[in-house]
Amino acid sequence: MKRLIAAVCFAALIAGCAGSSTVTVGGRPVSIPSDAAEEHEKLIENVGVYDDPELQAYIDEIGARLVANSSMPNQEFTFTLLDSPDINAFALPGGLIYINRGLLAYLDSEAELAGVIAHEIGHITERHHSRRRTQTITNQVAAVSALILTGSGDLYDATSMYGAELISGFGRDMELEADAAGAEFMHKSGYDADALLSVIGVLKDQERYRKAVAKASGKPSGTYHGLYASHPRNDLRLQTVIKTANTLDLDTMAENPEMPGRFRRETEGMVIGASAEAQSDPLRYYHNKLDFTFEHPEGWVVTATTREIVARAPDSDAALKIKIAKVDPNKSPDDALPELASGEVSGQESIENEGLKGATGLASAGGVRKRLGIVDHRFRFLFEGEASNFSAADEGFKTIITSFRPLFAKEKKRGESHVLKYVQVPRGATFGSLSSGVRVPDSENQLRLINGYYPSGEPRTGDWLKVLR
Repeated sequence: MKRLIAAVCFAALIAGCAGSSTVTVGGRPVSIPSDAAEEHEKLIENVGVYDDPELQAYIDEIGARLVANSSMPNQEFTFTLLDSPDINAFALPGGLIYINRGLLAYLDSEAELAGVIAHEIGHITERHHSRRRTQTITNQVAAVSALILTGSGDLYDATSMYGAELISGFGRDMELEADAAGAEFMHKSGYDADALLSVIGVLKDQERYRKAVAKASGKPSGTYHGLYASHPRNDLRLQTVIKTANTLDLDTMAENPEMPGRFRRETEGMVIGASAEAQSDPLRYYHNKLDFTFEHPEGWVVTATTREIVARAPDSDAALKIKIAKVDPNKSPDDALPELASGEVSGQESIENEGLKGATGLASAGGVRKRLGIVDHRFRFLFEGEASNFSAADEGFKTIITSFRPLFAKEKKRGESHVLKYVQVPRGATFGSLSSGVRVPDSENQLRLINGYYPSGEPRTGDWLKVLR
């Protein structure tokens, strides 16, 4: 029994180890743990990078300054601005740090942005990922040992669930360690570490707002689960570590690197809400409700009705119709395709794109040729293309059919896109007047949140204020 338990423990430890892989971050190759490399690739594919070189360079500059004053000045760190409206930031092993553009709208200064970045650097320098992995393995070993010794599957399941819950986040102690390290890095870099408290206040306002909305609608109260979720606003331990950092006795104290107005200039024009890049390819058609997209030749126009979708060429009668039907589980696309045809089917081939299986081929009857296709995606999508000059149009027909795939996460349109603008408050203006005409649900409270005035208060004449356009 002891040998068996030892073998299980050893196997769990081996499973927790990972090799290294090389990924491209910011245009340069970076060697990181294989599990982090896999997560990085998923993030880039599904979320996407926010395309603003100047804003990215600004973040890189702040990050490099903090790393130089960290406890790992020689560690390679990378900072990626993700095209996500979510209010969050996080780190992966290997020095990969991510900031969602959605978070930046709620920050008011470079020091607050530095606080977010320094906190994530702290998770790396304090080796929280490896410590969390060790905790995972420890819980797995305890659960397996309990199963072997007691034969209780219920106990095994309970222990596994507890372990998963325990390591789902870094936890209060590790978050506080990241705060302490980050506050020190900020102070050494010339930033006021009190900005960390400002960031937490901003994010806690999000939680208050969500709870208020939930209560008004009679739904369960929502809880903010992102950055700093484990911190109460009045956490005395947090205030202590920040105060300690701000009073460090340094031989050479860096000057405050913030340039007046720079944060405002760098974030001016940033996209708020849905990604402006989500469905920006002019050569693709996107259907949000049915969750698909396909490529089409330049100039073709795609229209949708309740019965069909039609892609038409601009200078000919070439047209491809798309209809939907229920999937017959007894017939694969290859088997079902000939049943669509009037006449003979030739050149039939199987197709697969992003996990969707289908088939396409040519049907000939009475001297008329058609391009037929089937792709299964929740429904069975049926394609039929016709043209007087079929040879000239068929390449376009085939392109549409073979490029048909599900929407990537970064392509899904969620609400409208706006841009962040800064204005100086005119005399007599209120959040109510400034939010009128803004097509955002509960626009007044949204302006209050991004400006740090939630749930009450009014701006002063002449102050810079964020608005949505």
